[in-house]
Amino acid sequence: MIKLGVNIDHVATIRQARQTYEPDPVWAAVEAQLGGADGITVHLREDRRHIQDKDVRRLRELTHIKLNLEMAATEEMIAIACATKPEMAMLVPEGRHEITTEGGLNVAEQEQRLRTVVSRLTQAGIQTSVFIDAELIQVDAAARIGVHVCELHTGPYAQAFHTQGRDEESQAVKSELTKLRIAGEAVRTAGLQLNAGHALNYANVQPVAALPGIRELHIGHAIVSRAVFVGMREAVREMKSLINNMHRQ
Repeated sequence: MIKLGVNIDHVATIRQARQTYEPDPVWAAVEAQLGGADGITVHLREDRRHIQDKDVRRLRELTHIKLNLEMAATEEMIAIACATKPEMAMLVPEGRHEITTEGGLNVAEQEQRLRTVVSRLTQAGIQTSVFIDAELIQVDAAARIGVHVCELHTGPYAQAFHTQGRDEESQAVKSELTKLRIAGEAVRTAGLQLNAGHALNYANVQPVAALPGIRELHIGHAIVSRAVFVGMREAVREMKSLINNMHRQ
């Protein structure tokens, strides 16, 4: 069964808009778990635009499901991860001026440095992951630096789906799915866990869930957006149902 990690960053975005104490990301994590989430993901950014250090500490202490910390490969974030000890740390690229993560981490261009980062996190007992584009050169580099997990960037697929008639049979969408499938096969051949995420929503998630060997999907913005109308618990339940129904077919 495919696991669902729910990213709750944008619950904190709402809170930070007023610089107040609500809504509480920990409450969101509990509601997500009650809706069937298998894990919670947060991205502690350098500029602290949404999730704050105290959120990570409280989530580590108070949630009972897997915690995935998205982070840049900086000394500050490595120290926080080693002190907090989430179950998984996912290395992502980070730009101060980007609205959201705009692409995968270029592992191939910084193998030596990232190998050291992965080693430090592994020695701290943390499973390591990298968020990469669906490119074989990046998969090969990820295997060489010693990570346990590759999360494939599904943003290009989601963009094609949105702009090409919301039709999984369109050529543009099929092309992006093929890239994901080929990269996913390479991830599995390398003996790594295959995850996927970014810009997945209730309309486009099922073709990705149907890809061979997917172990986890990480979804945030769409679930938080749906939760505005139906509540976090129900939003997670609906997403889990879509994923599980496709996986059973």
